[in-house]
Amino acid sequence: MNKINLYKSVLSTVLLSGVVFAEPEVTGKITAESAQFTSSGTSIGATTSHGKDNFKNQLSGRVYIDGALEDELGSTYHVELQGFHDTEAVNSHDSNEPYTQRDPLREAYIDTSYGDWLVRAGKQQVVWGTADGMKLLDSINPTDYSEMAQNQMEDSRIPIWMINAETNDEYGGNHQFIVSESQSSFFSGLGEESSGAKGSAALDGSSTPFTPHTNNSSGAAFITKGADTITGKKNGFLNVAPALGSVAQAFDRGALYLHSGTYYYVSLQGYNKASVDDFASNYNQAGNQSIGFKGFCDNTNTSAQCLTNIVNNAMAPNGANYGANNANAQNLMPATVSNNDWHNAVNGVGSAPSYVIAYMPDATFATFDAFVNMKSKYIVDHENEPVIGYRYKNTTDSGINYSLNFSYGNDTNPYVDMEWQDTSGNVLTETVTAAEATDVNGNVIYYTNSLRAAGDSSNSVGGKSILSSAELAAGGMGASSKAGTATDVAVLVMKEKLNKIKQIGGSMDMTLETDTFGPMVIRGEAVYQKDVMSPVITRKDTSGKDLNHGFLVSSLNMTKGDRFKYVLGADITALTNMMVSLQFIQDRNLDYVDDGSINNGVWKYTGDMATMHLTNNLNKAEENKEFYSLYLSKPFGESGQHRWNNIFIFEENNGRWNRFDVEYTIDDNTIGTVEYNKYWGNPDTQFGQFKDSSNIQVGLKYTF
Repeated sequence: MNKINLYKSVLSTVLLSGVVFAEPEVTGKITAESAQFTSSGTSIGATTSHGKDNFKNQLSGRVYIDGALEDELGSTYHVELQGFHDTEAVNSHDSNEPYTQRDPLREAYIDTSYGDWLVRAGKQQVVWGTADGMKLLDSINPTDYSEMAQNQMEDSRIPIWMINAETNDEYGGNHQFIVSESQSSFFSGLGEESSGAKGSAALDGSSTPFTPHTNNSSGAAFITKGADTITGKKNGFLNVAPALGSVAQAFDRGALYLHSGTYYYVSLQGYNKASVDDFASNYNQAGNQSIGFKGFCDNTNTSAQCLTNIVNNAMAPNGANYGANNANAQNLMPATVSNNDWHNAVNGVGSAPSYVIAYMPDATFATFDAFVNMKSKYIVDHENEPVIGYRYKNTTDSGINYSLNFSYGNDTNPYVDMEWQDTSGNVLTETVTAAEATDVNGNVIYYTNSLRAAGDSSNSVGGKSILSSAELAAGGMGASSKAGTATDVAVLVMKEKLNKIKQIGGSMDMTLETDTFGPMVIRGEAVYQKDVMSPVITRKDTSGKDLNHGFLVSSLNMTKGDRFKYVLGADITALTNMMVSLQFIQDRNLDYVDDGSINNGVWKYTGDMATMHLTNNLNKAEENKEFYSLYLSKPFGESGQHRWNNIFIFEENNGRWNRFDVEYTIDDNTIGTVEYNKYWGNPDTQFGQFKDSSNIQVGLKYTF
């Protein structure tokens, strides 16, 4: 069953023969909200800093239409329409968009009955969980995270089309069955397909930088470091890869051989005993080939600063037009890097690697041959098979409320796979080629990444093949032929997908009478998730097939694993009508990977999906991530007509978020709101990364 069939099911329910719609009741709400940053800074993914600027100036209106169908079943219907406009939003996020919190058709369903069953068919929300500030059991509806967790869940939850049926049994239990369409949660920076593959200029020897991919979310206030690592203009692999292709082209243009007074092109394929680290460290021992590039620098030594000049400038240090001209547009290398800085970065001394080339110090120039003028593109490939859900809830004789939940279908959180293709769409395989050079222990020193199509024995893309001595003697390839043709470049294809997972969980709550706190509600939720995708990063491997050697696809893998998440909470009423809620939350990765370190021959670990970034050593995840929350809510005013709320969440590794909001009732139809969100702590945590997105919001709601 696909989305179209679900629509048909809903429509067939609506268009029952003989059904007449009674006069509806129409109500509505108009909301105006404005938000600004509370300090200057640079939000994630932004290329320029911001001041205390407005990032939201939003006007929205919702119309609720409710009525009855004049049928024998006593059926009713509900429709929620929304108009939306935000003058400060980035790009197309300023207006209505389906399957976001800006959806023009928020809800549209019919409630009817069939025997002992109550059936709700149409576009709707299903709520299974009750935890503060997070979704644990709510596995059916996706969520709009464009403002992370700042919005109320009923607003950020994305309604989808489904059939929702419930019945009660003779023991007081309630059974709920759901069949819904599959949709992805909305994350700024993801979900947008490329118009086509992009890279630098044709293989003509020019040093013109490529035009980066653009993303409609670029400049949004809440882009996670994880999303920025995928599509970000400066730090995203979508744009870093073709920028790296320009660097490969720069070196390829300089791969010339002097023969009888004339320079001839020989490509980078022969440089399988010359690594990036050799060049940056001026390593020139016997058998090493990097010294062959000393002409790029001062004709005597190579160095880290020479390397960054070639990366960022149009002209190489020797004055030749061999520079990649990146100008630090993508995070390949800083403008200034000393040999000592380079040594520290690649060996984990002091600051960890924070730019692309430092992550692959042992990549050979023969590997860069396959990268010459490579391109990239982003594909959204979401399967839309139905999600199946079931929940049973009941109450024990002792007063414990409990539920059991199960769902099977696509995870609402997307993941991204990568693969190499040629420009014709043929898949290329990363193939390990070991050079002959060995260290004193007999271990292979140099490993080359060769990108090969099926049946090929050498690079299928990149620079030309190595010229034999006979070809050189015969005149070889003139200096005007600088590289291969525009039809044989590698394309790094990033595919955004949804992965099928099974989720089994449950909840419980009970009330205890205590002498100190009065009635206390103890509650808990837990869920076991099977086959959740997590990034596993291979920094080093004894085979050489790792990020250290430039194997981009093999070293950055999305891997299936199981997780167990739970929350324990306690709610009491303190002082005068103040609700106090405490929570402990843990997310356990049952297939966590943590093998070796930078000083070992093997170094592999599970990355933190939300925060891994080029600037933080591709941040490693916690095996068991813990959060603590405190929620306070209290009415005030003569009749308690106003209310203030405050939630504080502390996450392991010192990430913190506090939201304080006030609702002030002006009259029966009008409510004023103020909200303050502060993020601080470790910038490589889920909440701490949004330090520069701390904000204050004011709003006005009018109901009719």
